[in-house]
Amino acid sequence: MNCSNCGHFNEGGKFCVKCGHKLQEEAAVSQAAATSEYQSQPQPAYAPQEPNQRVRQAKKVSKSFFSYFAEGIKNPTATAQAAGESQFVNALITVILYALSIPIMLYAGWKLLLIQFVRSMFKLPIISEELAPSDMEDFNTGADLIKATDINSIIHFNFTDFVFKQGIFIFIGLAVIIGATYVAAKFGKVDVSFKEFFSRFGTFLIIPTALLLIGLVLAFLHVEYFFYFMNFGLLSIFLVVPFTIASFKQSGTNGLDRIYSTLIVYVVITIVLTFIANGLGEEVKAIITRMGNSSELNDLF
Repeated sequence: MNCSNCGHFNEGGKFCVKCGHKLQEEAAVSQAAATSEYQSQPQPAYAPQEPNQRVRQAKKVSKSFFSYFAEGIKNPTATAQAAGESQFVNALITVILYALSIPIMLYAGWKLLLIQFVRSMFKLPIISEELAPSDMEDFNTGADLIKATDINSIIHFNFTDFVFKQGIFIFIGLAVIIGATYVAAKFGKVDVSFKEFFSRFGTFLIIPTALLLIGLVLAFLHVEYFFYFMNFGLLSIFLVVPFTIASFKQSGTNGLDRIYSTLIVYVVITIVLTFIANGLGEEVKAIITRMGNSSELNDLF
């Protein structure tokens, strides 16, 4: 080290070989200064990692939606009338839930629907008179076997293909109905933006969606009454239209009467439901065809 007194370099020892100055004190001072300098430097703080922005946004949206959905069930009219453009996202989620719950329900409960259909056929007078009591007992035994069997894997009934295809189809149908209702309201001299109108329509759709979700749970639990909740949820759309139109004030007196506006939209709804029923009917035909051609299912019975 270099001597602080004379600057002479010393390879070791306690004193400088040139001037005799003590070197250990110098080393201690240098070390203390280096330590003090290191400690005085700001150390990087290990701040906890913030949660992902998308996760936080998803939590915020879900919390807002559940609050909105619960309030729409408790006070449907007040919630709908208070729904402005700020509720557009929540209304859109409601419409998507409505559209997806129907095909999911049918996927989970189509076996029960098939059993109900055959049982109702057996009850027809023209058929029941020709059936022996043992035939009905055999049918009930077969129905229990169908309920307990995962036939979806045997006939290769694809969940993704059925649910998303039919869900998109139903969503498009709902979009057509909402668009037709909005046009009818504009002809009735209702001064409102589409986003606000959509938000109010989606809010009135909360109760029908809740009925479908109840039916969905019953379908997964293999409770046959799920079919009634599905029907109520589908037919409730005929109430959502007049409620939505009537919830807005007309800006003039020479617009289209609300009764005629509602009837026009009912025609559109009937056409849309007919297309949806035809689409679902084609899926049913495909299922029945696969059942008839399935050697595994024939071996099962």
